[in-house]
Amino acid sequence: MRRKPIELAAVATAAVPGLTPTAVSSAPDDPADFDSALLLDSEGKRWRVRSPRHAEASARLETEFLVLRAFAPGIRAELPFLMPTVAGSVRLGTLSTFVYSHLAGSTRSVEELTAGPDVLAREIGVALAAIHDLPRSLVSNADLPVYTPNEFRQRRLNELDQAATTGKIPPALLLRWEHALEDVSLWRFNPSVVHGDLHEDNLLVEGQRVTAVTGWTDLRIGDPADDFAWLVASNEQDFVDAVLDAYTSSRRDTPDNHLLRRAALSAEFALAQYLVKGIASDDSGMIAEAEDMLSTLARDIEEFGGQPISVEPQPAAAAPVGGGTAAPAAGPEPVVRAADAGPASPVPSVTVVPLPVPAPVQPAVHVTPIPVEPAAGVASADAAVDGGAGKDNGDRGQEDPGTTAEAAAGPDDTSTAAISIVDPTRN
Repeated sequence: MRRKPIELAAVATAAVPGLTPTAVSSAPDDPADFDSALLLDSEGKRWRVRSPRHAEASARLETEFLVLRAFAPGIRAELPFLMPTVAGSVRLGTLSTFVYSHLAGSTRSVEELTAGPDVLAREIGVALAAIHDLPRSLVSNADLPVYTPNEFRQRRLNELDQAATTGKIPPALLLRWEHALEDVSLWRFNPSVVHGDLHEDNLLVEGQRVTAVTGWTDLRIGDPADDFAWLVASNEQDFVDAVLDAYTSSRRDTPDNHLLRRAALSAEFALAQYLVKGIASDDSGMIAEAEDMLSTLARDIEEFGGQPISVEPQPAAAAPVGGGTAAPAAGPEPVVRAADAGPASPVPSVTVVPLPVPAPVQPAVHVTPIPVEPAAGVASADAAVDGGAGKDNGDRGQEDPGTTAEAAAGPDDTSTAAISIVDPTRN
């Protein structure tokens, strides 16, 4: 249930003892997650009230409270902008509403920021550099998320799988995003402290200066490109380049070469995250809006190519036979989830492959025919064998001729020479 500004003013009096509102107005915020209001009290001080609309948003506000407490006065003094200070909180049921001291400045639309002077672009770049150069211990000591490049990439792949199961993401976008996430060279960067929810509504501007940064609900150590996503989504390249130049010259570490590519991917993928969020909250309006934006993005990329997000070019689609949707070319291609591939054409469950014609079977033993000997040769051989046998019998007594021949030939000899030929006609 949405709370009106007058209701938020009443909640603020319970959160901050002695607060007496005299005027109230609505304040820009994320309408899907928070109700917000600006208050003016009897002493002329200004306050901001943020009330979560669901449990996840309430948890984010409680996390922000811990984050703001971690910013010691010494760290705040080194920042080129102001940060919110929590004045009080009150719990309504399971949700916590927070009251913050008011910060000077006002929010501006992306169009107003990009159309502004170059000095404003430099201010944004310096603010981004100051955030990313914050000590990493600030995040780790507060027990906030810490991601290595590979862990962050794997987290995005898991989110992509979740988005694919909705069946509402255009397949071309799934292929494009997965190819970028599998492009390992794109994900070589030095992790830094990241705001995590930076966009135009969390920047307060006064004149040509960035006076404050708000919305510290997603502070983490991760990819600095995430804080550039909203800038890249503006499609104002001159403005983005001016911010990046100021950012690069102000940072202690040199940014990696692919920062804007990952920022473009993050900007596109935010639409899928918005869709998943709408489905989780069963918000038909969010779902319809997300589907429309995803379809528009897919058409724009198909027509104009889109911003480059991968270092390695995406494999070109192969021309389909007989028309229809082009299929991905051979090579390293992303996996198409079943939910995104659409109705598949019938495929036989068993593929029949013709067997090759076998070669002629060779016998295991090659038998060579025994040549026929002439009769004379046989007689001569018989005589020679008989003579030798008679001589042996005479020398060694009455031994069996066959036994003698076997002994001469050896136990393993199977040749015909080891067999005595006996003429049965002889006496």
